[in-house]
Amino acid sequence: MRRYWIPKDAREGDEVRLSGDVLHHIRDVCRMHKGSKFEVITEGGEAHLVEIVSESKHESRAMILETRVIPQLPEPHIHLVMSVPRFPVFEAVVEKAVELGVKSIQPFYSEFSFIRTQSDVFDKKRHRFEKIVQSATQQSGRGELMPIEEPISLDELLAKFNRTERVGGLFAYEGAGVLSAREGIEALRSISGGGSGGVQSVWIFVGAEGGFSEREVELFKSHGLKPVTLGPQVLRVETACVTLVGIIKYGFDLMR
Repeated sequence: MRRYWIPKDAREGDEVRLSGDVLHHIRDVCRMHKGSKFEVITEGGEAHLVEIVSESKHESRAMILETRVIPQLPEPHIHLVMSVPRFPVFEAVVEKAVELGVKSIQPFYSEFSFIRTQSDVFDKKRHRFEKIVQSATQQSGRGELMPIEEPISLDELLAKFNRTERVGGLFAYEGAGVLSAREGIEALRSISGGGSGGVQSVWIFVGAEGGFSEREVELFKSHGLKPVTLGPQVLRVETACVTLVGIIKYGFDLMR
């Protein structure tokens, strides 16, 4: 069954009002007209089975037939923290992160970032990023939009990283002295007594195309972050992100 994301104010009692880009996609792209049934998702984690009951030039109205609650993302929540890569790479990661149930993405500026200082370049792309999040959300059936935080410097980021007994993190690294993926999971599971109930949030740090500098590696370690290897092959940024998220999800039994 097709599924679409609609803004919260589109619901009016037992009906939903479809207009603008949503209507264009439903009517012109997917050929949904009066009598068609599909699901709509909105903020609040609910999915509504609806049927189009009326159409006009600029609007369609659909009656809500059934409502189901979409389960929330399970803990530990995964926060993907990535040095700003080239924008096509970032867009690919955003899409897959939504599908994989990543709680949020936090971009940051590092020595090898595509953008190294605060500028309006990222802001100009934000609308496109948000459209990708919305599209991936409706495709995957997720109950909430994944936020993409404002890019910040590495120093600001590590100050923000709250290492309480229920928050842990790993960073992907190709150098010496790294943990295996299994060892990295064990280190995270040991937080606050171990098990999936121990750690509440996992922060995954991935570098841009150039990885991390030696200074940045030492800075991560000084904040208690563990370096983890993803194998002998050098992975692209998007591959590393998907792989590491998958490892965390498997290690904490989040794929049920």
